[in-house]
Amino acid sequence: MSSHHIVREKQEPALIIINLAGFELENLGQLLEWSPMVLVAEDIAEEVLSLGIKIDVVLSAKAKTNRPAQEHTKFLAVENSALATAMDFLLNEGFPSVNIITKNFSTENFSAYLQGIDIVVFNNDKKIYPIKSGFNKWKAAGEKVVLMNHEPIEGFSFVGLKEVDDKVFKTEKNGFFSFSFDKESIFIAEEI
Repeated sequence: MSSHHIVREKQEPALIIINLAGFELENLGQLLEWSPMVLVAEDIAEEVLSLGIKIDVVLSAKAKTNRPAQEHTKFLAVENSALATAMDFLLNEGFPSVNIITKNFSTENFSAYLQGIDIVVFNNDKKIYPIKSGFNKWKAAGEKVVLMNHEPIEGFSFVGLKEVDDKVFKTEKNGFFSFSFDKESIFIAEEI
C-alpha cells in the first residue's frame, strides 16, 4: 500500500513569514512539510534563505531589489504593510487558508480578512486563531487558553474552563471546553 499523497496547488495553507524571532525552527519545519507557497518580508529574506527555505514571494518596500533571490521568486511591492500586501495577494489568488509567523499580533490586523481566508497566527510560543460562538475543543487538564480580543465581548460565557487572570483560562479537567458570545468571531491563543 502506498503512502504517497497528491497535494493540489492551494490545498495546503500558504505561509507568511514576517518575523521569526522567538519561533521554534521545529515548528517551522512542520508548517513547511507540504511545501506551501511561502511569502517573506524582505528584511528577513536572507535569514529565511539561510535556513534552506524556498521563497515564492518577497514582500519588498521597493518593487525591485538588489538582494539575491532564488529562481522564480516574485517580488511584491509593499504599500501599507507586508502583512496587508501578503493577505491581499493570497485573497486575490484564491487561497483558502494561511499560516502567519509574526512577533506582533493585533486583532485589527486580521479581522478584515476573516470572511475570505482561514487564518492561524504563530506568535512566539502561541498559536492564535479566530473562533465562532459555540466553539469547543478537547484539551488536557491545566492547559491555558487566552482571549486575544481587547474590547469587551458581549454575551460571553464559557464551559470547562476556570478563569485564572483577565482573559486567561485553564482547562479544569481532561475534556472539552467551549466559548459562547454575541460577536461574529473572537481570537483565542493556545501554547504550542
